[in-house]
Amino acid sequence: MMIPFSMPFLCLPRAGEREITMKRPSFIIKKHLVKAWCLLGLMASLASCSSQPRYAAPPVEGGNIVIQIAPLSPEVPQFYSYRTQGKDVNFFVIRLQDRVISFLDACLSCYPHKLGYKCTDGFVVCRACNTTYSIYKLEKGIGGCYPIKLEGRTENSRYLIPVAELERMARKF
Repeated sequence: MMIPFSMPFLCLPRAGEREITMKRPSFIIKKHLVKAWCLLGLMASLASCSSQPRYAAPPVEGGNIVIQIAPLSPEVPQFYSYRTQGKDVNFFVIRLQDRVISFLDACLSCYPHKLGYKCTDGFVVCRACNTTYSIYKLEKGIGGCYPIKLEGRTENSRYLIPVAELERMARKF
């Protein structure tokens, strides 16, 4: 007969001996394993929430970031990371109907957390404070947790953002 692991091990007495119960050291081991598991989980969650995501590097030509407009999915932010001054300056570009607009992946309120935004069903959501904005109202947003607008222009089916603009905004990252 096999004794389940969770039951204490028993030594059956011989004739004339009394019954002896042995304690397992597994309780102590389990307690330490649970502590280690919790500590690892905490460290993993802190590491995953402590910094902004890194995205694909945007194409650069001359002094501009150059984004081809045709491949941009309508109403879906496309995120990029531009490396400057030892930092990743994250930004996103959105194609809305007849125009393209761009924003830093940071806001004036929550940028110290360096978490940026995520996109969900036509909305951008701040990862730090969970504030939600419709992608159609981003351009009109001022202050608070609205993404910081990046100046860009459309030229020959391409959207151009001056590299100098991203370098100037590096302090937010």
